[in-house]
Amino acid sequence: MEKPLASLSCDLDDKWAYMKTHGNPAWKALPSYLDLVVPRILSGLLQHQLKATFFLVGQDAALEKNLDHFAAIAAAGHEIGNHSFHHDPWLHRYAEGAMARELAMAEEYIEQATGQRPIGFRGPGYSLSQTTGAELNRRGYLYDASTLPTFIGPLARAYFFMSSAFTREEAAYRSAIFGGVRDGFRSIQPYRWDVGGEGLIEIPVTTMPFVRIPIHFSYLLYLSLYSRTVAQGYFRTALALCRTSGVEPSLLLHPLDFLGNDEADGVAFFPGMRLPLKHKLSMIEWALEELKQTFQVVTMREHATKVARQTAVPVLSPTI
Repeated sequence: MEKPLASLSCDLDDKWAYMKTHGNPAWKALPSYLDLVVPRILSGLLQHQLKATFFLVGQDAALEKNLDHFAAIAAAGHEIGNHSFHHDPWLHRYAEGAMARELAMAEEYIEQATGQRPIGFRGPGYSLSQTTGAELNRRGYLYDASTLPTFIGPLARAYFFMSSAFTREEAAYRSAIFGGVRDGFRSIQPYRWDVGGEGLIEIPVTTMPFVRIPIHFSYLLYLSLYSRTVAQGYFRTALALCRTSGVEPSLLLHPLDFLGNDEADGVAFFPGMRLPLKHKLSMIEWALEELKQTFQVVTMREHATKVARQTAVPVLSPTI
């Protein structure tokens, strides 16, 4: 029997992007770890013969030092997506003109660096707005992947703020990152955004069916900090629930999943950064194999293309 689909992606956020979101002014020097993590991610995917979608940040694509890394991703046959230019998790605050410039700049540099024009987008920090959807639709994008249907967004935001030293203004700009409780009521299945035309396809980042707890790899690694056995059981349970409930999961990787505790300078605040690299790589290897054994793993483009062929895809508002 043919396996159901699962899509795999990687938000290639560089060190400076995490530091910027966390309010560390040292981000302005654009510190990077791409030279470490890109070869590791590509090696892991090649080992399992998997293709994924890499959501790239335009600012990184504009830097000559990153061009070889981005060319290697494209040359390996992976899909390239747009992750904005400036990586502002407050992208939902952008007005129409600013949004258009942000997406256009990112597209230009990403296409120059990879030879691919993105047709998929993920907002930094799962940032979402009607303005974003309308502009993506106008620019001919096939899909968006910015929603994370979970109830724990406020808890993640509280942890994030407790580990930071924001000014009042900085905190206000970050007040909606990771979403709110109502995000837990969003659809876990793909749908179309009500933004005109045929509607932009939304492929949510999958959370555990019914309970809506995040299951992507960073959460798995964090759980393994306390018990590898529990983490593996958690992941297996999530995949089994996806199978039985008819959810074709879309899971994502982050660069910090491939960075060890001795390489955590500037990003030590991120959950799971106490783990050594060997532990992380072993867990990721195990999880990718579990995913591959249960599902036919494809890129986001392939996942969205399948959804686009369906005749009964719900149409929802991105503000719901």
